[in-house]
Amino acid sequence: MLWLSEVLLQNHDLESFEQLEKVIVEKAKEGEMFFRMDVKPPFQDTPANWEERLEAVFTSRTN
Repeated sequence: MLWLSEVLLQNHDLESFEQLEKVIVEKAKEGEMFFRMDVKPPFQDTPANWEERLEAVFTSRTN
């Protein structure tokens, strides 16, 4: 299971929500089956619909 807090800890050099989306896509392509969003991303550009966007990039696996 992929936890958002774990992704953020392992990728502490991320500077934007867009970069986070790319990491989530890569994790999904690596075969992660489940994704849990246990924290809100701390970036200035985090959109109001951040949960929907991260879920969308995780489930698409083709970005």
